[in-house]
Amino acid sequence: MDPALVALFVAAALASLFMAWVIGAGSSGATPFAPAVGANAIGTMRAALLVGVFGFAGAVTQGSNVSEAVGSGLVGGISLPVAGVILVLVLGAGLMAVGITTGIPIATAFTVTGAVIGVGLALGGTPVWGKYQQIGAVWALTPLVGGGLAFGIASVLPRPGAPERCCVAVLAGFVGAVLANVRFSFLGAGSAPGTVRGAVQRALALDGVAWGVAVTAGAALVVGAVVWWDVRRDEAGGLRRVLLALGSLVAFSAGGSQVGLAVGPLLPLLDEVGMVSATAVLVGGGLGMLAGSWTGAPRMIKSLAQDYSSLGPRRSISALVPSFLIAQLAVLLGVPVSFNEIVVSAIIGSGAAVGGRSAVDARKIGVTVGAWAGSFALSFALAYATAFLLL
Repeated sequence: MDPALVALFVAAALASLFMAWVIGAGSSGATPFAPAVGANAIGTMRAALLVGVFGFAGAVTQGSNVSEAVGSGLVGGISLPVAGVILVLVLGAGLMAVGITTGIPIATAFTVTGAVIGVGLALGGTPVWGKYQQIGAVWALTPLVGGGLAFGIASVLPRPGAPERCCVAVLAGFVGAVLANVRFSFLGAGSAPGTVRGAVQRALALDGVAWGVAVTAGAALVVGAVVWWDVRRDEAGGLRRVLLALGSLVAFSAGGSQVGLAVGPLLPLLDEVGMVSATAVLVGGGLGMLAGSWTGAPRMIKSLAQDYSSLGPRRSISALVPSFLIAQLAVLLGVPVSFNEIVVSAIIGSGAAVGGRSAVDARKIGVTVGAWAGSFALSFALAYATAFLLL
């Protein structure tokens, strides 16, 4: 094995680890529990601890789809060389570090995607227009769908005719139904990924679509009933526990999505090096994100929780339900998505439903939208120019 290639791969792996730390300290480490912190359901440091643990679990069990898309699905005709991978990761991590330092939630997905496409095209790759259309549609629709769903949920929860024990139980049941059909790497037959629903069907020998619908409905009823009972006996405590559970699910989804931005560029190099498995790369990325969440996320959590809107438990639940749904859809499609965009859009929607324009910091929103729009363009331009001139 060429020692120079191994040395370059180690350098790329270190850059990937730094990128994972930056992601954990920034978007994926801050946004999942920001609504819960804003609602005073959990402290900032405890939130950082939990988001690291759940993010690591998501990275290991759900990280392959987005990782493969980032690694080989954005540019056709070529595989990025080791130097190109290092350039992508350094540019992406550098822009994210600027965001963490300044408190501006720069979109990780935009920076990494822009850098991968920029380097790939500069080195002679061809555009993958179908994937770009899919990614663009998800990015464009996320604020509308996430914010709209959050606005609708937050508009219903405070109504006298819609008691929390019923409405929150219905939302929890719906989340339970979705969770039963989420794919995990360890639940499939053999080494294939699978779902809780599929595992139950195999265990009970229940074949067919009808049984699948029945198992899903059963999961929804069980989760909804437990939440109904808990909120009925202790409304404040029950809402807090639902909020923390949703934050944990969003953190888990963040790990499954965001780890691909850190380790995806490494995957095409594994065949050349031949001594590291894709699972080991995902575990390494998950550990890097966990370290970032524990050491760097509190600043961003505080910024998001306090600056976007005045949140209570109901608005926070309204923000986290659509955040979980959109995140899992992105994982299923293998689309790199920004958790800043997902959660911030939902926070804005839920805040506007109850408090109107006064509940939302318009200046902060404007800065954030500008950061989203500039992230992709800046990373693409820097990556293309640097790769064209140096590689």
